[in-house]
Amino acid sequence: MTTPTGPLKGFRILDLTTVLFGPFGTQTLGDWGAEIIKVESLTGDTWRNSGQFRNRGMSGQFMAVNRNKRSIALDLKKPEGKEVLRRIIPTVDALVSNIRPAGLARLGFGYEACKALNPKLVYASATGFGQDGPWAARPAFDEIIQAASGFASAMGTDEEPAFVPSLIGDKLCGMALTSAVTAALLHRERTGEGQMVEVPMLETLAAFNSIEMFGGQAFVPPIGPSGYKRMKARRPVRTKDGWLTMLPYSGENWCAFFEAVGHPECIAEFSVRDPVARARNIDLIYDRMRDIAPSRTTAEWEELLLSIDVPHTSFARLTEVAEQPHLKAVGMFPVMEHPTEGKLLQARPPARFSASPAGVHRMAPLLGEHTREILREAGYDDDAIGALVETKAVVAA
Repeated sequence: MTTPTGPLKGFRILDLTTVLFGPFGTQTLGDWGAEIIKVESLTGDTWRNSGQFRNRGMSGQFMAVNRNKRSIALDLKKPEGKEVLRRIIPTVDALVSNIRPAGLARLGFGYEACKALNPKLVYASATGFGQDGPWAARPAFDEIIQAASGFASAMGTDEEPAFVPSLIGDKLCGMALTSAVTAALLHRERTGEGQMVEVPMLETLAAFNSIEMFGGQAFVPPIGPSGYKRMKARRPVRTKDGWLTMLPYSGENWCAFFEAVGHPECIAEFSVRDPVARARNIDLIYDRMRDIAPSRTTAEWEELLLSIDVPHTSFARLTEVAEQPHLKAVGMFPVMEHPTEGKLLQARPPARFSASPAGVHRMAPLLGEHTREILREAGYDDDAIGALVETKAVVAA
């Protein structure tokens, strides 16, 4: 363990989140220097056993979103477990939860109850659906949100939707959660005022998707169909020996491209200098590009496109991402040593802060690894801690 150095150093966050959406958001707060106390049930976050692991309860997926946290395992259905949480809440700056709000309120930890314990508390609720809507009580998972937000329709078609093969809803919403909590903490620092923050998945992903996908439906009344035609035209192109993505973007790019490949007639044929006409002809333009692509190897294409400043890249297989030349050069995937799980390949915090660098100061915790430590900080002596363990109100690793 090292000392946190990030811009949020000194802030204390109570993390009642599980799986991916919430933990991804709170891990970023930890990467940025905040102290994160992860509250788990006695059986632990279900994400602990999702995916592959060397030891049960410490999957690679869990460790990828739970570093820079300490773990305390509580039974919040027992009065003793609730009392522990009540003692911790006055000591933190923010509470972040993705327990459904009605359920958390039944346990005695709704916003008003927590505000009474800590009037300056930032209370962040990571929900599936906005709590003022008819779906407020529904459970939500990534596929549910991709479907309901129109994301799956954009990925496939209206007639045959398709899911993005990544938990993109959870991760994008996790980023939004980090931003919202940070903004609320900034407001509190300026005014002394705590508040409730809600980050609903459906609303977040629907807003994200609407930027380009509303298309002509963004106008009232609509002036054209939804969707963004160029998105559907984007496909990898096959070269003589592999695959490449080339993205001439501006009129200048397209002119340079067709000149360089010996097809200057395409400049006028497809009106590539005019952005409106180019958008209208985009399917034909991409078809011509795909016809030309097999004439060169991937390496030959990269050399040519680099020389004319046309955006491009070859494709990295998932097994090659950590060795992708740029990512390797910037140390994006260092090998880290976990005290019990051995060597791990994990992404470092991608954001850079020149004066207060983000970093990894603590590896992902075992279930209840810090229960005794956190209880002592909350004022419990060894006898009281022993009694909590004996009554199974807590688990201490």
